[in-house]
Amino acid sequence: MGTRTAVIAGGGIGGLAAAIGLRRAGWTVTVLERSAEPGEVGAGWSFAPNAVRAADALGVGEQFRAVSVPTEAGATLRTPDGRYLMRFRPGRDTPLLANHRADLHRVLAAQLPDGVVQPAAEVAVVEQSGHGVTVGYRTPGGPATAQADLLVGADGIRSAVRRAVWPDAPAPVFQRILCWRGVTEPGAGWPADGFTGFQTWGRGARFGAHPLTRQRVFWFLTVRQGEPGLRYADDLAEVRARVGGWHDPIPDLLAGTPAASVLRHDIFDLDPLPSYVDGRVALLGDAAHAMTPFLAQGACQALEDATVLAAGLADATDVPAALARYDHIRRPRGRMVARMARQDPKISLSTSPVTYGLMTRLTHLAGGGVAARKAARLWDWTAPTIGEPTIGEPAGKS
Repeated sequence: MGTRTAVIAGGGIGGLAAAIGLRRAGWTVTVLERSAEPGEVGAGWSFAPNAVRAADALGVGEQFRAVSVPTEAGATLRTPDGRYLMRFRPGRDTPLLANHRADLHRVLAAQLPDGVVQPAAEVAVVEQSGHGVTVGYRTPGGPATAQADLLVGADGIRSAVRRAVWPDAPAPVFQRILCWRGVTEPGAGWPADGFTGFQTWGRGARFGAHPLTRQRVFWFLTVRQGEPGLRYADDLAEVRARVGGWHDPIPDLLAGTPAASVLRHDIFDLDPLPSYVDGRVALLGDAAHAMTPFLAQGACQALEDATVLAAGLADATDVPAALARYDHIRRPRGRMVARMARQDPKISLSTSPVTYGLMTRLTHLAGGGVAARKAARLWDWTAPTIGEPTIGEPAGKS
């Protein structure tokens, strides 16, 4: 088998994971990253066991764990006055792993040789033939082209690859949700007895906090928002106005967060695509199935995508056929998780006092069992072994 080449559009977590996986599978890879200074900006996130299994399959599990901290926020739910709706219970509940986006990006980028990631390179044109794909892209020095056997679109919810190859694909959909994210300074707001994370459900508002390395805390606040594009002069002050009176340690966490570091995003997702694949072009991560953050599965699914893609292409002599198999495996799961992530805030972020009252009572009565069943649908996934013919499927399936 001769040299096989891939171009990956997007140097975020999904794109780097795909590059690592494809190189592990014997491919030569170039990553085109539109930012002039590659790196992951943002705050933090949490990863479920399915993502950790994907990291292990990619050969970066040890590095992944080194920048992560266990968090119990997924099964620790409270009301704004501090009452517990559900407490994390060892043996019943599984901790997630939380890390800072920049830390994870750094350890993934370190797995790739210098020159693999090309900064300030944005895809503009994609042309396919029977034997390969030509990618035209813009650089500061002018237009350039790359020839490859495969193009992977890992360039986010507003993917240039998706626009070029699927021009009739639906545009991102605003889900009437606004999200603020922040990270405290090291040690600031850190409780004396340590910190294990929590989520707090208010009516039409949801606050969550996860521990990070170096005694930092990543927090988020999601609220209902009628239209996109609304802006606030001081985002941290706006967050304080909404939840500054909620239970401890929320006020201390906000006090320990630099105002200039607070991020604000309107939440969009994607309607289901008819396919993640066209010939020698494949989409993964947000480019394929951008979803709301309510299940903490967006980056997890990108890691799954990258693992399955690399495993399916390890020994493939027919790239389009291998990509068709990738689409057959990944699209049903991506659709399911995205659908669940879209449905969740219809209840958990409802502004209705009746819905909020029912949600909190039912969660208090049966939250542990409900959470376990919901987690099983998301987390029961077996990672493929890259370089062998097995392909990742939900656990229990061949």
